[in-house]
Amino acid sequence: MSSRPADAAVLRTDRLLLRRWDPADPADVDFLFDTYSRWEVQRFIGRVPRVMEHRDEALARAQAWADRGDEPPYGIWAATRADDGSRLGSVLLKSIPASGPTEPLEPSGDTEIGWHFHPDAWGHGYASEGAAAVLAAGFAAGLDRVVAVTNPKNLASQAVCRRLGMTALGLSDAYYNATCALFEIIETSK
Repeated sequence: MSSRPADAAVLRTDRLLLRRWDPADPADVDFLFDTYSRWEVQRFIGRVPRVMEHRDEALARAQAWADRGDEPPYGIWAATRADDGSRLGSVLLKSIPASGPTEPLEPSGDTEIGWHFHPDAWGHGYASEGAAAVLAAGFAAGLDRVVAVTNPKNLASQAVCRRLGMTALGLSDAYYNATCALFEIIETSK
């Protein structure tokens, strides 16, 4: 078993444990490679979707996520089953980049929630459950608005947005230099 930093943000739900990805854990890296090497996962991610072709890409992604230095409520979590630790996918809460002429893209000032799950975990409500926990943590930490962007053809992710109580705002090209279906949720309990 690998050691994880004691200060790493961990979130729990009835069925899930959300924790940071660990690049030193071969099982984490193998899972990321298995997930992101599948076209059915990658087909809606990025301006030019592509699958991972080598395990080293998964290691680099896990390391980049670990090196982000996100302070709660921001982060990229490994969504695992609380009962047996099985890895299911990723949930993220991070600054979303604005569309623009320079690479890397500049931050927009908005916060994005997103999820990428392994196909074996689809259809069980894990994305909605994990994202709801991350949203709750974000709002408890003081966020007042969170957006989600999906490929306009990604109806499954749009359904998750609706289950989270997000409002569809139509198509937008404000982020990632891509046309996306834009959703938002506003904290109303303050």
